[in-house]
Amino acid sequence: MAKKEVIKDINREEFEEVVVNVGRITKVVKGGRRFRFNALVVVGNKKGIVGVGTGKAKEVPDAIKKAIDDAFKNLVRIEGIHGDTINHDIEVKFNASRIILKPASEGTGLIAGGAVRPVLELVGIKDILSKSLGSNEPHNLVNATLRALQKIKSKKA
Repeated sequence: MAKKEVIKDINREEFEEVVVNVGRITKVVKGGRRFRFNALVVVGNKKGIVGVGTGKAKEVPDAIKKAIDDAFKNLVRIEGIHGDTINHDIEVKFNASRIILKPASEGTGLIAGGAVRPVLELVGIKDILSKSLGSNEPHNLVNATLRALQKIKSKKA
């Protein structure tokens, strides 16, 4: 996998945040049930920088806030974007999820669903074809998409 570059100097105002998934975890105790929440958030500036984060808390807003902070700590720069699409086909497997990304001609649009769409939108890709196979668990799909984007080779003259 490509060497991870740490991105420090960022302006948080130019980044968009999308909550991909909020899950409820139940712990059964003697007095009843205790609920906690986990959140999966994707942040990106639509110019090739994207980050994914998770957070857990007793309340949903707190979990989302923690996930956003985590996403800003895990920002990566995506190099293989050519115009509004990617340079070449790629297939990546992460745990039980498999993602296939294919470049598309101008005007095709973002053909992606579920947890894949926000990652591709926030990177800044406008024309792409994608297919997810196997598990559609949001955490795995987001990580598979991010790995696929990192493995795309940039065009060298």
